[in-house]
Amino acid sequence: MICRYFHYKRAMLAEADRLVEAGVLRDREDIFYLRFEELREVVRTGEVDHRLIRERAEAFGGYQALVPPRVLTSDGEAVTGSYRRQDVPAGALVGLPVSTGIVEGRARVVLDVAEADLEAGDILATTSTDPSWSPVFVTIAGLVTEVGGLMTHGAVVAREYGLPAVVGVERATRSIRDGQRIRVNGTNGYVEVLAD
Repeated sequence: MICRYFHYKRAMLAEADRLVEAGVLRDREDIFYLRFEELREVVRTGEVDHRLIRERAEAFGGYQALVPPRVLTSDGEAVTGSYRRQDVPAGALVGLPVSTGIVEGRARVVLDVAEADLEAGDILATTSTDPSWSPVFVTIAGLVTEVGGLMTHGAVVAREYGLPAVVGVERATRSIRDGQRIRVNGTNGYVEVLAD
């Protein structure tokens, strides 16, 4: 399924390039703000509502600024709180242990999988993962996410690959800087920043 989506995306971007060349779209990425039926109509008529694209792009920018809740119940309730744990080192970032082991390495803070520039042994710090992130698990040595639980995507895949992982680490992508050396304790559920 993931491979097919890649082919669909490539075909849509090729069509977007043709629409840009024809002066219909201003940018090839504009197609991502159109529903499939709307895109079909743009291809058929050669006309697009630039106001609609701008409004959706602005809304998307607002969505990216949102911080997802650590826990969301099946009823849609966002549960907040803090960890009350005495078993972590001072200054450690606390989360949920979801894949055992301890690893040290270079933190790579990645908010968009398309911009992931990872090397073997890097530790991925991100808000959350989904199936589109699966290929990066082959490269990384550990995982830290802001959102998640025992059965979320990152936790399950980390266990499958034997990677230490801690999820539900509040503000992880803001507390860990890209390139810092960190230690992920996936057994006890915390992350230590070791050096810049």
